[in-house]
Amino acid sequence: MAASHGPSSLLLVAFASLMLLCPVPRAGAAEHVVGDVAFGWDSGINYATWAQEHTFAVGDVLVFQYVNTQHNAYEVTESTYRSCDTGGGGNGVRVKYTSGYDRVVLAEAREYWFICDFPGHCLGGMKVAVNVSTGAGGGVGLPPNVPLTPNSSAAPPAGGCRGWMAWGLPLGVLVFMNWAR
Repeated sequence: MAASHGPSSLLLVAFASLMLLCPVPRAGAAEHVVGDVAFGWDSGINYATWAQEHTFAVGDVLVFQYVNTQHNAYEVTESTYRSCDTGGGGNGVRVKYTSGYDRVVLAEAREYWFICDFPGHCLGGMKVAVNVSTGAGGGVGLPPNVPLTPNSSAAPPAGGCRGWMAWGLPLGVLVFMNWAR
């Protein structure tokens, strides 16, 4: 005997399908790979554009991936960010990251500035500024008073929604099991 499916079952399947296509953002801290690609901390990427396309909240993590014999990532003061001059690595430097895979927790709601201190890299546009808010979705890339870098090569936009399989797949299985009864 064939199973009978009423309008409510079809509505449930349609709703579940829409939920799989349009998942809600995940809760908790986000991880941002700077530049959005593997080894994204490199010359030739417009980090001002990248930062403007993302939101940053307390607890989020910036991931700097790069070849450590060619680059580094220094958290610096705003004046050092603007001038690209660390005076040999000391002036205006808050933290030096040199591993090639650096995870920076954005622990406070404030502005953060990062540069590559290899000769000519910062002046060539290898710097990023982010404004971190206290709540999810409130912080944006560059603080309003920090100018865009002259580098015109834009990074690709961040891809896809994250975490949909964590809840979407089990929901789909449950709906299918209910529908197939």
